[in-house]
Amino acid sequence: MSIKVYKPTTPSRRFITGFSFDEITTDKPYKPLCEWLHRKAGRNHHGHLTQRHHGGGSKRLYRIIDFRRNKDGVPGTVTTVEYDPNRTCRIALVHYRDGDKRYILAHEGIKVGDMIENGPSADIIAGNCLPLKNIPLGSTIHQIEMKPGKGAQIARSAGTSAQLVGKEGKYAQINMPSGEMRMILLDCRAVIGSVGNKDHMNVTIGKAGRKRWMGIRPFVRGSAMNPVDHPHGGGEAQTSRGRPPVSLWGQPAQGYKTRKTKNHSSKYIISRRKR
Repeated sequence: MSIKVYKPTTPSRRFITGFSFDEITTDKPYKPLCEWLHRKAGRNHHGHLTQRHHGGGSKRLYRIIDFRRNKDGVPGTVTTVEYDPNRTCRIALVHYRDGDKRYILAHEGIKVGDMIENGPSADIIAGNCLPLKNIPLGSTIHQIEMKPGKGAQIARSAGTSAQLVGKEGKYAQINMPSGEMRMILLDCRAVIGSVGNKDHMNVTIGKAGRKRWMGIRPFVRGSAMNPVDHPHGGGEAQTSRGRPPVSLWGQPAQGYKTRKTKNHSSKYIISRRKR
């Protein structure tokens, strides 16, 4: 995939970059695997605002992705590679031999006509999904489960991948994209290879309007406010904060641990991302 640069017909257009979409084979999704996505504008099920600066944006159809990859022993063929507005990577529509159709995340190097297979007996090639106990050491993997049968939760965004570095007892040792090393049950599944669309991080948004299309509203820096409005506000000119960075309500914004350890355990983490 290549990144497209536009002619500067306007000041904002000068800095915008985008994708050429060379790998996309259709612009219409498979409707039986789509559902309308209700936009919440940052509000929870009580209607209370829990995420600020969210709202608006383009309408989206949600594509139902097969994260479990539990159709074992039935080979499938990739028929289309499509754009998904709900995620950073591309998706692919797979036609299985028994007539079933499912969306999967497109891995690096996918193309129409490729064969996809799931299960312990699948070959070790990019795009196939196997239990960790059947994957060789040193393999690059993505879409990793944390609980057997729950579905992929780790390494699903564009360009990400993890590495299987060891097996001991009933656990596999996974080197995560963040640098963290953790143990995951060998019965959990993962997909061989890395997620496609690795150039996603190199795209420049270029203008405020494009951010509005994504459903992100404008926000004001705390240092530009008055002291009554934010802990960083005030001063006769632009000043340093004068205190560690905090949120609007005074909660530390850097280095402050917010994880509640009452019902969580760190026994599966071998080494953390931050040492």
